[in-house]
Amino acid sequence: MAKKILNKDVSNVVDEMMLGYLTAYRNYYKKVDGYNAFYYRNHRKDKVAMVIGGGSGHEPMFSGFCGAGLADAVACGNVCASPNPELIKEAAKPVDQGKGVIFVYGCYAGDNLNFDMAEQALQAEGIKTAHVRVRDDFASAPEERKKDRRGIAGDVFVIKVAGAACDAGFDLEEVVRITEKARDNTSTIGICTIPCTLPGNDKPNFELGEDEMEYGMGIHGEAGIERTKMACAEEIVDRMYAELKKEMDLKEGDEICVLVNGLGSTPLLELNLVYYDLYRLLSKDKVKVYDAEIKPYVTSMEMGGFSITAMRMDDELKKYYDMPCYSPYYAKGSVGAVAESLSEEEEELILAAQDEEADFSVKRSKAGILTELTAEDARNMLIYIASKVIDKKGFLTDIDSAIGDGDHGIGMAGGMRKARRKLASMIGETDVYKLFETAGKEMLNSMGGASGVIFGSLYLEGAKGMSSTDAIKGDDLAVMEEKSLKAIQELGKAQVGDKTMVDALSPAVDALNAAKGKSLLEMLQAAEDAAKKGVDNTKNYVAKFGRAKSLMERAIGHQDAGATSVWLIFQGMREYVEDKMSK
Repeated sequence: MAKKILNKDVSNVVDEMMLGYLTAYRNYYKKVDGYNAFYYRNHRKDKVAMVIGGGSGHEPMFSGFCGAGLADAVACGNVCASPNPELIKEAAKPVDQGKGVIFVYGCYAGDNLNFDMAEQALQAEGIKTAHVRVRDDFASAPEERKKDRRGIAGDVFVIKVAGAACDAGFDLEEVVRITEKARDNTSTIGICTIPCTLPGNDKPNFELGEDEMEYGMGIHGEAGIERTKMACAEEIVDRMYAELKKEMDLKEGDEICVLVNGLGSTPLLELNLVYYDLYRLLSKDKVKVYDAEIKPYVTSMEMGGFSITAMRMDDELKKYYDMPCYSPYYAKGSVGAVAESLSEEEEELILAAQDEEADFSVKRSKAGILTELTAEDARNMLIYIASKVIDKKGFLTDIDSAIGDGDHGIGMAGGMRKARRKLASMIGETDVYKLFETAGKEMLNSMGGASGVIFGSLYLEGAKGMSSTDAIKGDDLAVMEEKSLKAIQELGKAQVGDKTMVDALSPAVDALNAAKGKSLLEMLQAAEDAAKKGVDNTKNYVAKFGRAKSLMERAIGHQDAGATSVWLIFQGMREYVEDKMSK
């Protein structure tokens, strides 16, 4: 078990981490009220604004790359999960200057979904936006699927160039062109020697033997090119350089910037050795190094290993790379004064006390089997389901750790806690659909990652637009779930067989529709059984989405965590209606 320095309540780790960072560097940054987002006090005026963001746990990326010549604002998601759309939107609004906002972030399913939704919301408010997704990890997908590649340490070079392009005063389209040029000339390969453990988990995301390492592993523990025995530095760098040289088609006379990036626990002594070995190989091939960095910029907590990033340079990219920038964790050149004086009010750090624990006890309108769900029953049922999923956090974590990054249980538990707390305050609400919609919104705006969008939509989209009612029957539930399924598939594009939550939700919806006219309990029993069969079927599938897709056939034999959560939700509905709730 990894030894971590955390507070007793790990559910607030991102909030408290950010408060520590912003308190230390409060001369530079101002927090966006109510959100894990902040902006640079001297952000750009009358120019294109840049907003970056992603999951926490990779510090100093992204929080350390906001400042003069860099990003104007940062949206920080939960650990290893993307920020939610509202958080991203609120991060962008204080820095928008009417010239447009460019979002720069790593290419992951959750980030893509959440940033896209945030852009749509901003555009609806008249704010012009664009995005560039960093995809430098060439080990994560072949050339023909380049758009699926992950963004890792290449974020550093792309953000640096993008910030300079914004400072140059170009319009949004030209900033995007220059940023994409930096992105398309940047490639990264990494190795992992020690796994990481997410705060709140009892064991690492994945396992590596004492004498093992993995080439090409992602910063969340995603599978790489090959798992092999440990080797000496020269042999490791030889292999990585050969892969990088082939990917970039490096030739004599080419000029590159290089980053040797530590993943969290690898000491600088070893990282400097890596660069020494790399530089000898580059010199032998007469590949010129325009500039080099040896630092841990994109980490994964205590993960061991490193990555090598190269950006092919030309005169245009050199111009923007050389422009000065400053943040507490990344700087080039000189930018002079970086901050204005603070007011007395801003000097004070106010730590909001946590709400007192609400009453999450579950009550039913009557004993025995329910034939309909009144608003109060619906509220209690959703609280019961939330508690059930929270209790299953470890179970869901174990399932996700087998083929993902192990954060699904944490994300679901966090989202359900927010929903449960809000529902507990809604005593007396008479509209069933408003309860479902509210629970969905709380999940969407707290979970982050792809799961936040998808599972928030499970409640939210089905209830949205429905006429107010104080009770629903089984047929009404079927209509609501079918709407949710349609919305989720439109958002994520997943179909049955793709090893996602759709594999459980789609057959459950089919079962509900087939059982229309029967009792509420009979319909839920059919849906629960169908969802469980869907979960079992995911063991036979190769993943098409999420971090498990890089495993290909290695994912076969493991059930999908998202599908499992869907089954638990239908099981919770049935248990509540049947008056057979687990204790």
